Amino acid sequence: MSRKVAIQGIAGSFHDIAARNYFKTEEIEIIPCSTFKDVFAAIRKDNSIVGAVAIENTIAGSLLQNHNLLKESGLTIMGETKLRIEHNLVALPGQKIEDITKGVYSHPIALMQCEDFLAKYPNLVAVESDDTASSARKIAEQKLTGRAAICGKLAAEIYGLEILAPGIETNKRNFTRFLIIADPWTAEEHLKGKNINKSSIVFAVPHEEGSLAKVLSILSYYHTNLTKIQSLPIIGREWEYLFYVNLKFNNYLSYNQAIEAIRPFTKDLRILGEYESTD
Repeated sequence: MSRKVAIQGIAGSFHDIAARNYFKTEEIEIIPCSTFKDVFAAIRKDNSIVGAVAIENTIAGSLLQNHNLLKESGLTIMGETKLRIEHNLVALPGQKIEDITKGVYSHPIALMQCEDFLAKYPNLVAVESDDTASSARKIAEQKLTGRAAICGKLAAEIYGLEILAPGIETNKRNFTRFLIIADPWTAEEHLKGKNINKSSIVFAVPHEEGSLAKVLSILSYYHTNLTKIQSLPIIGREWEYLFYVNLKFNNYLSYNQAIEAIRPFTKDLRILGEYESTD
């Protein structure tokens, strides 16, 4: 029986690649969703579905919307995967770069990440679209000559397009971190036997001097390594913030003691997931 994985986007998208990477020993069925909100809704509707959602990129930064969606959803992080984003210029078989005179289609961020390559060719005009893979699919299905897409290798393979130029992204250190999310019971079953050495938590602190510093000092005392901290304003509570924190640890007992130690100094502390790190 294949595992059902909800993603934002369609087959061949980078979310699809991330899901395949994480569940590489399993057969998976992709559940395409139009938005990230739809991904969370699909999992809540059917707890046999898990999701793969991007959470941060080394160039574009954090996807702030997904932090809030995760906090409000009641779902749990059961894993993570990191993907090196490689962009390719693709078109119908037989086309050459000089034939592409009617636009290069892709997601705005993908186009931005390939600006240096596109600037080398005056005939390559960037045209924004909703998604990398859907741009490739449209060219293939409508047999659009004179047009190209920027997408991953998998999308080119799925939709029968030819790679005119591989690896056209400007920055080769372009990575996206994806979270694998699920119903808490599904996550618990999946994590049995895994090496749990990372967690994601969220909390607020009192609006007073040194409140965050106290929490960070306690985490350090218990030898938990803070690998990321992201603040987001709390709507309706002026100048108060939620802090989304990733922690790595070697000793689960010590980590658990750290969590209990910071509770008196935080408000609304929640553990969003405890899982196996990919670092």
